[in-house]
Amino acid sequence: MEIRTPRLLLNGFSDADAHHVAALAGAYEISRFTLNIPYPYEISSAQQWIASHDTMYTQKSGIVFAVRSPTTMSLIGCVGLNADNCHHRGELGYWIGTEFWNKGYCTEAATAAAQFAFDYFSLNKITSRHLDSNNASGRVMEKLGMKKEGILKHEIYKEGTYHDLHVYGLLKDNLEVLSL
Repeated sequence: MEIRTPRLLLNGFSDADAHHVAALAGAYEISRFTLNIPYPYEISSAQQWIASHDTMYTQKSGIVFAVRSPTTMSLIGCVGLNADNCHHRGELGYWIGTEFWNKGYCTEAATAAAQFAFDYFSLNKITSRHLDSNNASGRVMEKLGMKKEGILKHEIYKEGTYHDLHVYGLLKDNLEVLSL
């Protein structure tokens, strides 16, 4: 599966990407702003994570895209979605390497992945969440047309502190054509 946007290529991860995933996602700045990425992020963890992608896609339980530069094929980050087919909803997640922050890549990749996911998984709703300390992620969600649905107080315990979790959602009925 491959998606092209004006500035990006979204495709699958390969085993050869594990070192790059560990280096990019392993940055402390990524871990501190995400729910599920540990610090440090070991290469063996990246290998296991990449190995799980084919099963997710085959079972239609989710999809994970590598976000790349189409000219160099270098890894920029990741965007993915876990699908709950029973309830026709999915949860969008993403990370972008710190050297690529503030260039609009996350919004561009998340927009393309959301468009794909609504159709491929026959979703009625896509949700996403961010830690209270990650306002940039909330801005990405708003640019996608997601609406804040609430704040779960002290929902996450990370690094010795409780964090609020902001929840956003986008209904297919409210989906305007997302532009890239």
